[in-house]
Amino acid sequence: MAEMTTDRRLVAVATDLLDAGGEAAVTLRAVGQAAGLSHNAPYKHFASRSALLAAVATASFDALTQDAEAVHALDCSPREKLLAAIGLLAAFGRQHPARYRLLFHNADTASAGGELKVRAVGTFEQFRLIVQQCQEAGDLPRMPSPALTSLIFASVVGLLAMESNGQLHPEKGLKSVEASIELLLDLLSPQKTR
Repeated sequence: MAEMTTDRRLVAVATDLLDAGGEAAVTLRAVGQAAGLSHNAPYKHFASRSALLAAVATASFDALTQDAEAVHALDCSPREKLLAAIGLLAAFGRQHPARYRLLFHNADTASAGGELKVRAVGTFEQFRLIVQQCQEAGDLPRMPSPALTSLIFASVVGLLAMESNGQLHPEKGLKSVEASIELLLDLLSPQKTR
């Protein structure tokens, strides 16, 4: 196995610091120290803390894309794939809340262009392909799949935010992120009798 390059090592260390202590824990000095390098070493690879966080986000989107590709390849119904993909996103948010916020609740990440945007769109595209399969199977309405994917994705992100803030209450009719999304999919399904 090839040795990890210094920039990848710095991204891995920054990811660990982010997961452990949130964005405030990620400074170029702290990353250099945690990587066992001089405090100036990260500056040779990343122009700023923002550039380092963008690299963490890019790597995280890559990992989510790979996981979503694996879900897309599952031998099950399109609806089961969609629920598995939503479960994947929910698990990521619960297991890595700071990283999840960097990807889905950070203005700098949202407005970034370049490679970060390409990787974010790649993750979205894997979800869109699964939504399209659901549409082709008659589980979801025929409409532009990017718009429908965005609606479902936004619902998941919003529900995860409610959950993390302690606002998802069964007495209000929302038992969990997953159950709420299943309800949304049922409401959207052209096959369901209303």
